[in-house]
Amino acid sequence: IEKRLARHSRNSQALINGIEAMGLEMHAQEGYRLPSLNTVVIPKSVTDINVRRMILDCFNIEIGGGLGILRGKIWRVGLMGMNSTEKNVILLLEALERTLRKEGYHVKPSSGVGAAIDFYDST
Repeated sequence: IEKRLARHSRNSQALINGIEAMGLEMHAQEGYRLPSLNTVVIPKSVTDINVRRMILDCFNIEIGGGLGILRGKIWRVGLMGMNSTEKNVILLLEALERTLRKEGYHVKPSSGVGAAIDFYDST
């Protein structure tokens, strides 16, 4: 179980590094985050459903939208069980980068992917 917890924490931190490198921010404050469920603030210039639909259609990746008062304001990204892998984190970051650029949000190419890879290489 300790190895699984460490894997979830490591993959969550790589995702966070990638998200922040793209200029996005995490919703939950540090210290209150769950490594298995990461929440990302949706930029005001981006339409939630367009991004989630494009990521699902083009990359076969499903991310959840916010619920209740957070509907349309956050994405919920699960890194649970066998889906918590380096490969999936990097694929999701690539999908987000491409999709956000198509939505008109300025993302440096490979900024999120590069930040995650740098984190993995250093740990």
